[in-house]
Amino acid sequence: MASLALFSLPLLRRSTPRLVKSGSAIAAQAWQQSRSHRLSPTGDELYEKTTVTRIERDSPEMMFIESYSSSGFVINGDRVVGPCAVLPRSILQWNVGSHKDISLESLSLFHLLVPKIEILVLGTGDRVERLDPTISRIMRQKGVAIEVQDTPNACATFNFLTSERRVTAAALIPVSE
Repeated sequence: MASLALFSLPLLRRSTPRLVKSGSAIAAQAWQQSRSHRLSPTGDELYEKTTVTRIERDSPEMMFIESYSSSGFVINGDRVVGPCAVLPRSILQWNVGSHKDISLESLSLFHLLVPKIEILVLGTGDRVERLDPTISRIMRQKGVAIEVQDTPNACATFNFLTSERRVTAAALIPVSE
């Protein structure tokens, strides 16, 4: 305790109940936590309008994944059927049927692009599926980091990274019904 005083840190007391004399009886007064704000709406707050802000693209050349379904994706207002590769300035069909078809060959496009892709967001469908560690290692050696997620989270991650102006690509497999 003396060493704490050298650093001029305040010392804290142990939190034990205090004894208070009330009439002829002695009672233990316990400390209770209290909140200074309400947790639920009251009165007219229940009927106030809810406002929603739609996230818009900053520039026309920025890719933005608007929605996904079992048949494909809506990207910048264009409907894409099936698996797709979303690049910084274009959208391509991606020739994979499921996460089992992902190979070094199917990902080769992403390390050949100029400007170089920093992060590849890989959406594997309904669930996060493991990628072969050899593929991850080789892609990392080529300068591309891979983030493997389920497709809904991959879409959100791609939109976030793109909004931060990161050089990002996405390889997406649609969710099943």
